[in-house]
Amino acid sequence: MNWIKKTLKIGEKIKKILKVRPTKQDTENSEWTSCCKGPVLKKDLEENLWTCGLCGKHHRINCKQRFDIFFGKNNYEILRTPIPIDDPLDWKDSKTYKVRLAQARKKTGQETAVLIAKGKINKINVTVGAIDFSFIGGSVGAAEGEAIIYGIQHAIDNNTPFIFFPCGGGQRMFESPIALSQMTRTTLAVNELKKNNLPYIICFTDPTAGGITASFAMLGDVSLAEPGALIAFAGKRVIQATVKEDLPENFQTSEHLQKCGFVDSIIERKDLNEKIGVLLSILLKKNSDISTELDETSKDFNSIRKAAS
Repeated sequence: MNWIKKTLKIGEKIKKILKVRPTKQDTENSEWTSCCKGPVLKKDLEENLWTCGLCGKHHRINCKQRFDIFFGKNNYEILRTPIPIDDPLDWKDSKTYKVRLAQARKKTGQETAVLIAKGKINKINVTVGAIDFSFIGGSVGAAEGEAIIYGIQHAIDNNTPFIFFPCGGGQRMFESPIALSQMTRTTLAVNELKKNNLPYIICFTDPTAGGITASFAMLGDVSLAEPGALIAFAGKRVIQATVKEDLPENFQTSEHLQKCGFVDSIIERKDLNEKIGVLLSILLKKNSDISTELDETSKDFNSIRKAAS
């Protein structure tokens, strides 16, 4: 009977271990993360540009990781953007908005969800913006709107194309009408960019939704996307309830939206630098006095020319 008691004791210990769930901090500090096919080493993901080698999923990355991949490490400069007053509406629910901002800044090391950088792609000076989803879900408030407008103005002042990598759930509820006004402000800024005949390229990343999709993110001269990116305005159930129709499976993915014409081309993360460089060469050759060289016999020229036309 002793062996039965020992087995039961071991079973109880296993149950206790299984009941202890890891905290967020444990998950963040772990060397492993989860993916479609199961656990994956973070080190392996990082070496593969945060793309799963088993299923091809493009994992979310922060702004600095985005710039490191796009420009190459230490090949860009992050621009300092204006930061408006925090919490203009004195918002409070379970926490104050100021506390949420402080937590987001500590977590990401950024003052705002949007970062703007300048650098070179294919020997062409460019201004690039990106959103960090881990900063309050990548939502857009006054500071984010100011950063986007600053980036566009920098592009105009320096006669550079403007490239943006949107990622977020929409406008920030804690700033209410102030956040909603950023949709109009950023749209007007994009119009100024186009008046100056400068290319505006959008590359949708997962997820892009709400007021981000409905404003500056859908106004690109060329709309690119990473594979499998969720691109939406409202949720599937909301749309189904509104149109009273069954919707196709995965109808809010970049692959489906490419078929519908909303997305011009889907490009893997590892190829974005090269393909956007070729695309800029085509656009600037047509629309700008900036001198560029392009081998028109290359595969890239023929594959991307459709998106540029």
